[in-house]
Amino acid sequence: MISHPGSKIRGGGVVALRVCVLASGSSGNCIYVGGNDTHVLIDAGISCKATTERLAALGVDRIDAVCVTHAHEDHKSSLGPLQRRLNAGLYANSETVAELEKHAKSTGLSWQRFVTGNAFPIGSLKVDTFSVPHDCKEPVGYLITEGERKVGIVTDLGAPTELIRQRLKPCQVIVLEANHDVDMLRDSDRPWPLKQRIASRHGHLSNHAAGELLCEVAGPHLHTVFLAHLSRDCNRPTLALHTVSEALRKKGLSHVTLRMTYPDHASDVVDV
Repeated sequence: MISHPGSKIRGGGVVALRVCVLASGSSGNCIYVGGNDTHVLIDAGISCKATTERLAALGVDRIDAVCVTHAHEDHKSSLGPLQRRLNAGLYANSETVAELEKHAKSTGLSWQRFVTGNAFPIGSLKVDTFSVPHDCKEPVGYLITEGERKVGIVTDLGAPTELIRQRLKPCQVIVLEANHDVDMLRDSDRPWPLKQRIASRHGHLSNHAAGELLCEVAGPHLHTVFLAHLSRDCNRPTLALHTVSEALRKKGLSHVTLRMTYPDHASDVVDV
């Protein structure tokens, strides 16, 4: 099932988690997950101004923590301003912190370091971390839980692993990369080494691979998938939606709603 902008948001009953992708793409990534009394961001790759404005549109005026997936610029550019303005805690593994601290604007920040594979609490939320294959130091995905409700976030990965499948299987909502169309990447004007990097096991997930992964992990409890980190040059929203929805349809998984994410504005909000 494909959603359309402004369509009715999934929800009902007591809302334990809300999810909104504030921005997604090579220009910047930021995801909001709100629990009953806890508000976190996954990554901070857009300006502090844009982040706080998009949060305000959701009725959110505080952030308890920012959890960083990895140290690439499009995931970390406003960490400093967010900590100073909102007093948000910053969470990352030691390898990611070490990479971030090589850059002047990320020095002097206060960090909560975790060991990848371990879980930790942030307010009412349980945050599980797991390794993902991507071309940087120790990148991670997140599984965020409140009560029985779970959100899985994997936005930069070259290929799925069995660990990733295990972490995504219990989720009601997943934010998953659908970066490129294989043919568009092959036929693009990008340099051959860049094409090889993107298509590699430590690059980015294609539309086809995203569809295959979802077919492997989706059960009756999964109701929403956000397609994230679409390439501007080597993908199209309509193509990503069609490829993934067709894969789900062929497996009898048409109950899953696909929602788009955008580089310059927030997605729909989904209640878990």
